[in-house]
Amino acid sequence: MHRVVVLALDGVYPFELSIPVRIFGSATGPAGEPLYEVLTCGIDGRPVRTSADFAIAVEHGCEIVGTAGTLVVPPFGCGPAVEAECPAPVADALARLRPGTRIVSICTASYLLAAAGLLDGRPAATHWAEAERFKRLFPTVDVNADVLFVDDGDVLTSAGVAAGIDLCMHIVRRDHGSEIANQVARRCVVPPWREGGQAQFIERPVPEPDAAATSATRAWALGELHRPIPLAEMARHARMSVRTFSRRFRDEVGMTPGQWLARQRVDLARRLLETTDLPVDLVAERAGFGTSASLRQHLVASIGVPPSAYRHTFRAGHAHARAH
Repeated sequence: MHRVVVLALDGVYPFELSIPVRIFGSATGPAGEPLYEVLTCGIDGRPVRTSADFAIAVEHGCEIVGTAGTLVVPPFGCGPAVEAECPAPVADALARLRPGTRIVSICTASYLLAAAGLLDGRPAATHWAEAERFKRLFPTVDVNADVLFVDDGDVLTSAGVAAGIDLCMHIVRRDHGSEIANQVARRCVVPPWREGGQAQFIERPVPEPDAAATSATRAWALGELHRPIPLAEMARHARMSVRTFSRRFRDEVGMTPGQWLARQRVDLARRLLETTDLPVDLVAERAGFGTSASLRQHLVASIGVPPSAYRHTFRAGHAHARAH
């Protein structure tokens, strides 16, 4: 079983602290067996102050950091607190990490990883509001203020709050595939996948409560991805004019119907590449891309790799995760 250790430091944000145990703790195998063991530790085993009006009692000290397969560091107000130096007790805790341990930060905990030298020369994410200051303090880190999370192999970083959920869901998906990740998503009632490169926030008005929703049409379209779905057909299904449908769709989803369809097709293609041995041509057909060339173009644009490489990398990573 893969052990996840969550390092809770004074000032930790309670919500983000709970994300790893909720997501990883919900992942089970075919027989209901847990796939992760999640343990929370502090520096010295004493109660940890939070950013709220309560403290949290932890059962472990930092000695268990050395037993982690994955170490997760939630935010703890560490932007202002850390500056450009890693506090000595925390540096001592991180020194216990075994080679090859996967290291994950949520939100501004990326400050801590950067201060410890773990992000030098690497791409990283952090909360958009802290990105400029982060760049000034850590010029050797390639910080991206516009994405939900960055997966750089053994070091993964996320933006704020819900992006921590997205990153943990991404890790489950990377370790165990879409089926297990979707089960976790259903149990936790969270999106099963949001692409890491998606923008951290979209400035758009909240639709009026009495506005005709496009959700039923989106649900219908998911069952029709194998074929072209013209905008006019989607509008007819929603019983709206094309202009009204397009406006309301963008208000509700934050993108055009065409952009949304392309994203759903890529997601379906990824699931088929992960869970089946279908030839790439057939994956392209079932996902509605028509040709393998079109699938390749969209997959490279979305995640940076062609279909065959994605299938090989995913299955190799999945096999490695199961071995550990």
